Amino acid sequence: MHKLAELCVRRPVFATMLVLSLTVVGGYSFIGLGVDLMPNIDFPTAAVIVINPGASPEQIETEITRHIEGAVNTISGIDELRSSSSEGRSMVMIRFALEKSADVAAQEVRDKVNMVIPQLPETALAPVIQKFDPSAMPVLQIAVSSDRPLRDVTEIADELIKQRLETISGVGQVQIVGGARREIQVRLDPERMRAYNITVNDVAAALRQQNVELPGGRIERGAQELTVRTMGRLVDARDFKLIPVATRNAYVVRINDIATVVDGQEELRTATFLNGKSAVTLVVSKQSGLNTVAIAQEVKHRLAQITATLPKDVRVDVVMDQSLYIEANVRSLEHHLLLGALLASVVIFFF
Repeated sequence: MHKLAELCVRRPVFATMLVLSLTVVGGYSFIGLGVDLMPNIDFPTAAVIVINPGASPEQIETEITRHIEGAVNTISGIDELRSSSSEGRSMVMIRFALEKSADVAAQEVRDKVNMVIPQLPETALAPVIQKFDPSAMPVLQIAVSSDRPLRDVTEIADELIKQRLETISGVGQVQIVGGARREIQVRLDPERMRAYNITVNDVAAALRQQNVELPGGRIERGAQELTVRTMGRLVDARDFKLIPVATRNAYVVRINDIATVVDGQEELRTATFLNGKSAVTLVVSKQSGLNTVAIAQEVKHRLAQITATLPKDVRVDVVMDQSLYIEANVRSLEHHLLLGALLASVVIFFF
């Protein structure tokens, strides 16, 4: 230390350049530093979610949750195992010890769950295994509202906003909450079905067979090769009325004879409101380990361009912006850094 002090006193230009080089490197590193609300910590936690529509909580507990718990309980390094069974949904949370790798833990959970899939009910959907990642939390919530029907607002939010936001580099996922998607409903009449001796399974099989689009192979014509596909997917609700279900005494029973077809919307399970009016919320999540502030600014810039092309009666508002809180903390940190440097310089000057 004495030699360094002596060198700096004898060669003030060298000392000045040394301090300036450290200052430049520190400033460049500070500008390029990633900014996020939470540190990039890898928590070894996994969740197993199984959906069985229409099942009661008791049925979910006995037929799904217990099988999942028994399978994953044999994995080594489990710190806590927690489950919840609700209507149509089973969720099992597995938290491992911190020294266990999150990727290895998720893969072991996936392997164990695959072994019990044959024991689950046939009506249950495929299990979803998610790895808990705090850095991939939502960064923006965008509310889309209008005086139009909720189904039309959902289509605008999905086709004109959601799909264009998902193309931004760094955006991991855009979810729609509170929307009502189009759903063609076939409302059966029990009396008519009994008269024609038709069951619900017959109707379901007819809808499944007649509303399908299958590949038709290839057609070779000289040097050309054409791909053939069947255009069997129905779009108009009126086409569903003409689907044949069965034949009774040389009479073809169609959907129109035993049911009413309605071009409506799916049953609402979530709802969002903006100033007392129904709205559709877009939840934007970023990819893991990326700069939250930079991604939020890019999303808002793209959103401004999208808003200019939307109909005049559609309103788009950013109701939650995580980057504002982060920017406020960063400005406070910069203020304290400058103040601390100034006070340190004053103290050194007087000494």
